[in-house]
Order: sequence, then structure tokens, then C-alpha cells
Amino acid sequence: MTDDPTRLRNQPALTTSTGLSWLLVGGLFTAVSLAVLIALIELPPEGVALSAAIVIAILYLGMIAVRLVIHPGRLRLGLMAVAMLAIAVIALGAVMIVAATVA
Repeated sequence: MTDDPTRLRNQPALTTSTGLSWLLVGGLFTAVSLAVLIALIELPPEGVALSAAIVIAILYLGMIAVRLVIHPGRLRLGLMAVAMLAIAVIALGAVMIVAATVA
């Protein structure tokens, strides 16, 4: 059963990828997130959108650093996947906080 190609842990994106796809998708998430958050900087609560934008930029830079520093394999791809998911969660959380405060 460990050779089942449909298991999440056996997916090629987490086992054999070079990491370029994670950087491209992460870059897209980052660009969209930063565009939205920068537009929300002036809205209350102060500092939430700016802080989230800074953290997201740092996470993406971390993804690039992981790709350059860590040897190819499951660890590198897993770290890049976690960073990309963190970008999405932080952006969504910040937008929801600002939207709830303004509403």
C-alpha cells in the first residue's frame, strides 16, 4: 500500500519536483496578496495590513532561500509548501480582520 500514487505523501509535487512550481505559485499568491493588502493599508485597524504584507514578503523570500540552500528532496518541497500555505492563510486572515473592523 505504500506505493499507492494517490496518497498525498506520494504525489510528485512533494517528492520529485525541483521546487520551481512552488516558487511560481507562491510568487503568484504573494503578488495577489500584496496587491490587496497594500490597498488596505489605510483602513483600520492600523498596522494589520502592513504587518501581514511584510510577513508575506519575508515568507516568499524564505521560500527562495529554502530552494537555494536545502538539498533537493521531500524536506525542501515540504518547507516550500508550508510557506506557500502560510502566505495564503496570513493574507486571508489579515483581509478578514480588516473587513470585520470596517464593517
